[in-house]
Amino acid sequence: MTQQQWKAFCAFKKEFQDICDLWKNKYSEILKPLQKQIANQDKVPEYPIENPIVYNTALDEVSPSDEIKLILIGDNPGKNEQLELNKKYLVGLSGKIADNFFKKNTELQTDFRKNVIILNKTPIHTAKTKELLFLANQNKEIAELIKTSQIWMAKKTVELQIALNCKLWLVGYAEVKEKGIFQEYKKTLFEEYQKNEDGKNAYKNFFVYQHFSMNRFLIDLNEFSSSKETTNKSLETRLNELGTIHKKQIFGL
Repeated sequence: MTQQQWKAFCAFKKEFQDICDLWKNKYSEILKPLQKQIANQDKVPEYPIENPIVYNTALDEVSPSDEIKLILIGDNPGKNEQLELNKKYLVGLSGKIADNFFKKNTELQTDFRKNVIILNKTPIHTAKTKELLFLANQNKEIAELIKTSQIWMAKKTVELQIALNCKLWLVGYAEVKEKGIFQEYKKTLFEEYQKNEDGKNAYKNFFVYQHFSMNRFLIDLNEFSSSKETTNKSLETRLNELGTIHKKQIFGL
């Protein structure tokens, strides 16, 4: 990173940690029993809820010498991510699939753990993403927090992408569709991209894909790559084209 990029990254990281600490201190006592209740209702195997709101501590491992090529946006922290021993995003099976994808495809020249910053649409934990809707329906304060956190993450993520001059992948778009729980994130993200020329240029490097879980990302990519039109194209070109198709499906432009 350049000195200016490192400064912008450090500023983002501090703001992100501070806001997570603020939300955690204010809402943990409300969140924990609700998170446990919905997990039990969904018959999720028993697990300890240690961090109802999760700051990604992997950000603390980024150094000035690292080249950030990609910001990857998941949904929200799951069971493994919220454990005290982790407090990192995409550490479960989905993370392993993503890591292996970049290791296998060396032409992308991307180390998933060194060149990629992983963020979420909200730092609020649930065992399953759809459980966020249950939380919102149970408590007005939490409903507002879910909305506020999405707006914060969308704004700050676009600002960071512009500062780092990198690509942004939104991975997992089921809940970004109409009536999904991430409507505020979608709306705010698009508004941020349309604010000025920097945003509009960054939007060209914004791509949307299916989630890594259950190999949906790879299945979708392989199906797209099997067509005659993509036979002789590089992997990066195919990724850009597929990510643009999904972007148009979800965001319209």
